Amino acid sequence: MSNETKRDVLEYYLEMIKALKDPLAAETVREARQRYAAALPDDLPVIPKDVSEHIRWCKGEGGVDNVSDAMDYTCGDIATWLYNERHSDVFARAWVLGVWKVKETGEIVKLEAEK
Repeated sequence: MSNETKRDVLEYYLEMIKALKDPLAAETVREARQRYAAALPDDLPVIPKDVSEHIRWCKGEGGVDNVSDAMDYTCGDIATWLYNERHSDVFARAWVLGVWKVKETGEIVKLEAEK
């Protein structure tokens, strides 16, 4: 693994495209940068459906405003997944990003879109 970010690699190749002096190169590069900036991360957290619903409830009608309290409110299968299987880091990433993939369905949940 290198120390380059994905953004560094993209920018390197976009600059190569611009150097071709093609009339459409500048527009192509501009569009690529915009799409990249708006795209979701490659490594979204993947969580079970019931955990997804728990986060949605906590951030919505539950009024929970921090990940620690959200973890404290877990019980049953959610707590088992979170603590016994050591998924607290995945839970926290989903909470902080506000976007994740549901394991059972492949659905991408974006909390910002629901507001």
